Amino acid sequence: MNRKLSLWLAIALMMFPQIAETIYSPALTDISNGFRVSANEAGQTLSLYFFAFALGVIIWGRLCDVIGRRPTMLAGLFIYAIACIGVFMTDNFSVLLILRMLSAFGAAVGSVGTQTIMRDVYSGEELAKVFSVMGAAIALSPAIGMLSGSLLVSYAGYQGVFSGLALLAVVLLLWSTIALPESRPATIKTAPLGETAIKMLKDKQIAKTILLIAFFNISLFAYYQLAPFMFDNQGYSASTFGYSGIVLAIGVGIGSYINKALLSHHWQCEKLVLLASIIAVISAVGVYLLRNHISFIIPMMTSVVAYGIAIPNILATALAQYKDRLGTAGALLGLFYYLLIGGGLALAGWGQSLAITLLICSIGALLLSFSHQKVK
Repeated sequence: MNRKLSLWLAIALMMFPQIAETIYSPALTDISNGFRVSANEAGQTLSLYFFAFALGVIIWGRLCDVIGRRPTMLAGLFIYAIACIGVFMTDNFSVLLILRMLSAFGAAVGSVGTQTIMRDVYSGEELAKVFSVMGAAIALSPAIGMLSGSLLVSYAGYQGVFSGLALLAVVLLLWSTIALPESRPATIKTAPLGETAIKMLKDKQIAKTILLIAFFNISLFAYYQLAPFMFDNQGYSASTFGYSGIVLAIGVGIGSYINKALLSHHWQCEKLVLLASIIAVISAVGVYLLRNHISFIIPMMTSVVAYGIAIPNILATALAQYKDRLGTAGALLGLFYYLLIGGGLALAGWGQSLAITLLICSIGALLLSFSHQKVK
């Protein structure tokens, strides 16, 4: 390998899947009106995104080991770019759904591929510092996406968002073609996929981990799916919804700060997840009580605080028993929980109730985290 991965390129590649997803959220009401479909149908574009993203995680993760990091990344970005250009050109809702799924499939390479390259290129303390920067960047991604989406919708409707996604896709593809290195080691062992999948499916701790990740993520992304219509029903514009992304970003930041502070006081990961689950339940009750007023954004922010505390601790202990096959196990873990997130968001879209979705997910997370404490 002749050169290292540019940190700026790595940050862009890690951020773009979340930006591409949340930039789309402010356009949901405009899409519903423009394509003459219901709020449920428009919202399902987000749940379908996760199903396709799950498939992309496992395929791109596997291809990183089989054909190399660089060709895998470029192939995924090419598919993403083609799909985004197609979305910009279509006026058929069924075609839109297919292209959104294709774009999600391609975008998944930004997550799994970039992490793989980073682990190849960096190590030790340097890797820890890079992941710290990545964490901050990813926390800002939803706010950047929602603000960008709201501005584009305000000026050019949903077509503005589609054109913005197409431009982002082309820029990332060209940048990666010029600057992305190949980092795959000369000799690499690849654990059998089927064997690893069976082992993980029989692992009760993995099952708890997958459910916890899904519950916290469904709670977060249900906001992006359902809140645009809540704001619209209360007479607020897409730009107002976009600004709420700043509030959520602050929530993630507060959660990350609390997590870091408590870890420094030697709190165990399991206790932190339990704390986050309690905060999530209280927040869900607050959203339910304030669901007909814009002030519901306050308990929603504390729900995101819970997310910021829980997710790093769940992921930190997720694959402790799979150190001999981290790449394959990580790809499978992503497949499993993204499928659950997609299914959960499909149900949330059908129910059209953010508060009820938060209550179900937070109570589920509390029961799981409490049962884990009992076992400990």
